[in-house]
Amino acid sequence: MKRQVVIGMLGTQLDAAGYGPGRWEKWRPTVSLGMHEDFLLDRLELLVDERRFAQLAQQVGEDLAQVSPETRVRRHDTFLADPWDFEAVYGVLDDFVRGYDFRPEEEDYYVHITTGTHVSQICWFLLTESRLFPGRLLQTAPPRKQKGTNPGSYALIDLDLSRYDRIAQRFAEQRLHDRDLLKSGIATRNPAFNRMIEQIETVATRSKSPMLLMGPTGAGKSQLARRVFDLKKQKHQLPGRFVEVNCATLRGDGAMSTLFGHIKGAYTGASADRAGLLRSAHQGLLFLDEIGELGLDEQAMLLRALEEKRFLPVGGDKEVESDFQLIAGTNRDLQVSVLEGRFREDLLARLNLWTYRLPGLAERAEDIEPNLDFELERHSRENHQRVMFNKEARERYLAFARGGDASWSGNFRDLGASVMRLATLAEGGRIRIDLVEEEIARLRRQWHGAPTQASALERVLGEDAARLDRFERVQLEDVLRVCAQAKSLSQAGRELFAVSRASKASSNDADRLRKYLARFGLDWERVKARD
Repeated sequence: MKRQVVIGMLGTQLDAAGYGPGRWEKWRPTVSLGMHEDFLLDRLELLVDERRFAQLAQQVGEDLAQVSPETRVRRHDTFLADPWDFEAVYGVLDDFVRGYDFRPEEEDYYVHITTGTHVSQICWFLLTESRLFPGRLLQTAPPRKQKGTNPGSYALIDLDLSRYDRIAQRFAEQRLHDRDLLKSGIATRNPAFNRMIEQIETVATRSKSPMLLMGPTGAGKSQLARRVFDLKKQKHQLPGRFVEVNCATLRGDGAMSTLFGHIKGAYTGASADRAGLLRSAHQGLLFLDEIGELGLDEQAMLLRALEEKRFLPVGGDKEVESDFQLIAGTNRDLQVSVLEGRFREDLLARLNLWTYRLPGLAERAEDIEPNLDFELERHSRENHQRVMFNKEARERYLAFARGGDASWSGNFRDLGASVMRLATLAEGGRIRIDLVEEEIARLRRQWHGAPTQASALERVLGEDAARLDRFERVQLEDVLRVCAQAKSLSQAGRELFAVSRASKASSNDADRLRKYLARFGLDWERVKARD
């Protein structure tokens, strides 16, 4: 059997029980190591500050020899100027471990973590977890009732056990839950968006610095700011409130008062003190949407409040304090606003540490389907009635929604409104194809103005037109335009292949055109019938 070797620090409090016979009535963790019948201690490497505790170490060694004569005790002079200095303690223990002659093929090693300060216990854990110390942790505990030489109990902690893998898995699952929270529970599929959310989750939990969210109106800046607050609230990082304001609504003298508050009598109509939004957000999160609309004076005051955590209310001569986290939103290019003199460069520099651009819905075509399901589920939950698409209607709506004809200029607001209309008008909780066609026509009018006649491509292919890539649409639309003007298949083929046919000894332009149309399930008769 391998020899059992324990490395431990002298317990200057727990091991100190005096020098008289009464010391045997007290539980001493280092002495107890040799008192367990099922744990045979061959050697104890005892770390001692010999200048201060040599006598105590000598007594502990002698007492251990009485209860376990076979145990050899080796003392190592270990000086810790400040046993609560993490860096210093780790350095001393790391030097000891690196200089020790470990022989794992002959000996099993344990670190006794019951003695020493909490700092030393953490350092031993790190050294063991990193495998710099090739052994396990050993923890002893006193008996519930002290009776004579009761050794108490001990426990071995093996950092390779599967339960620690399960703990690590729980941490990973928590991170996924946090990211899911930031995405409102929507299983988004856009890789770039998901990577951005992963970084925002990391930043949100580790930093209190300002964050700047850029993107078009309706891209979800306000919702994301709220989710960041919810995440930090769950982690007990922000005990305060979530305070939101759209800076585009702040005008004139009221802007200063709304943000920074005022004192009674500051101006006509100021009949009472007003705290202002910055003070209301103390120890919470302040979301300033459309910050690019804020006036220059307000920008200067905001910068000072961010940097110094204090500011003057309107009409006041005594500063007030507020420690808040700021998230700003904008659909403007603030760099351009700086060049135009409408936004302070120093404030932008303060906001620009963590900047994220939220893409519009049209840029996240793969996320339209999960967001469609989310909006449907929300409508069903709020109205206590299940609403679903039938298969044909769902395919038609998604084909249009992901096609080039859908601009989604209002982004997720447009999608939410569209789903609400469909769900409200659905009969028996089923959205059918005729309702989808009406909604598509409505969205086209909304985005493109007056209704237009269906294109030649849509007249010929119908719903299948929305499934074509833009490259194929452009090419096929030009082919159909030539076919509409030609009197025969051969005439259309000669015009379409005029360049390539000149380099061939013989060519069948009509056959080439026929094969091209067949790729889309078309023939000459069908094309001419839809002119």
